[in-house]
Amino acid sequence: MIKKKLKIQGMHCSSCAINIDFDLEDLEGIKSAKTSYAKQECEVEFDEGKINDQKIIQTIKETGYTVVDV
Repeated sequence: MIKKKLKIQGMHCSSCAINIDFDLEDLEGIKSAKTSYAKQECEVEFDEGKINDQKIIQTIKETGYTVVDV
């Protein structure tokens, strides 16, 4: 398992953070996703054998937000 923090832009409220968590936790290989609106970041723990950074970033973008400082 790998744990990474990703800086996210475009969140306007705590519901935005919840949406990101729900979308990430639906992916195979994601153990946990904890997104903080206050910190504008997401801490994600995942199995690198089942999912990669690019798929995680793509999912966040598809949800409507931008990942910076990868």
